[in-house]
Amino acid sequence: MKTQAVLSFFFTLLPSLCGSQASFSHVSMNEQIVTGRLGEDIILPCSFESGPNVVIHWKNQDTNVYSYYKDSDQLENQDPSYVNRTSLFRGEIHNGNASLSFRRLTLQDRGIYVCYVGTSLGKITKKVALKVGAFVAPVMKYEKTTTNSFLICSVLSVFPYPIITWKVDNNTFISENNGKEVGSLGPFHINSRVNITGSNSSYQCAIENPLLKQTWTGRWTMKDVLHKMQSENVLLLCKPENSLFPANQDFTVTWFRVESGSSLLLAYFKNSSQETVISQPRLSWKEELINSCDFSLTVKDLHLSDSGEYVCNISSNKSTLLTTQTLHVEASPRAPAGIIVLVLVAIVSAVLLLSVAPRAVRSKRCIDFHKERHPPTNQYSSSAGTAEENVALSEYLPNTGSEDRSL
Repeated sequence: MKTQAVLSFFFTLLPSLCGSQASFSHVSMNEQIVTGRLGEDIILPCSFESGPNVVIHWKNQDTNVYSYYKDSDQLENQDPSYVNRTSLFRGEIHNGNASLSFRRLTLQDRGIYVCYVGTSLGKITKKVALKVGAFVAPVMKYEKTTTNSFLICSVLSVFPYPIITWKVDNNTFISENNGKEVGSLGPFHINSRVNITGSNSSYQCAIENPLLKQTWTGRWTMKDVLHKMQSENVLLLCKPENSLFPANQDFTVTWFRVESGSSLLLAYFKNSSQETVISQPRLSWKEELINSCDFSLTVKDLHLSDSGEYVCNISSNKSTLLTTQTLHVEASPRAPAGIIVLVLVAIVSAVLLLSVAPRAVRSKRCIDFHKERHPPTNQYSSSAGTAEENVALSEYLPNTGSEDRSL
């Protein structure tokens, strides 16, 4: 009844506004559905057969949205919620375009809008159903406490309420905390989580907005445990399927080390700008691997403290891929105690030999010199020569007693 009253009032008022007594040929009520996104702009379409003395009114139920007649905007009675957010295409009105430009959509803008257009040639009425949805790209997170591990799919802003589906090894199930909702009227902030403690299965979370016909998917996989020795290098694997993140799609890659209740950023890569950030000098990314969409991370000169869980996160507006890998760094093996003792004995023996050898060489040289200066004169001199050698040798060797000196 309200719509009929508005139409009756409008059609009674229209001839006087147009300055003409012409009768109107027809009225049409064709409805069109337009879907917009929260915070973005939209156009509500309305076209008519152009003619002189154009009158345009846009209404939402009994609310005045926009008015135009006498070749100018007439906004004295415009509802405050539409001020500075709506406008007509002034340069296109004479071509039969009465579409309304809508800026910065809110959820309160949803509803049925009626476009009334009259000219000296006739009149037309059209209905546009405006629907508003919200879908900020969700994220998938891996969290670890002292005793448990969790996967969390979170969407900061979504409307209407989405469809959330979890799968384990491609088998569908409902999560234990499916849809923690913040905001009763929307948009909604939703966290959906599952406990994956001790699991090596693959998990998938899908969040669908049926109004915007948009679906986001998050996947998580656990790689085999790596065992490495101290001071070695290790390659942490992270290579997605090309179909998930094509080269022409914007995405980011982030490496974290996950500890109880916290995570440490290790490396970051942004596909659109080729920006690369590495937090530690012992970490490295190979450029040739990145160019082939392989984001495996090398950790050099492993320390015992490097043991832990490492997560590679590749995210775009359409999907997230999490890869978790556990690294165990073991101390380098030590030599047995017996071998160490033998090595020490060998070293000490070598040092002693090196210290005694020069003294023996000097003694031999001294004896040879004494023989050259006092050669033997007969066959009995050999014993004398021997005595002389003893005298010469005694000068370089420690005294052994009075009996030696008497010789």
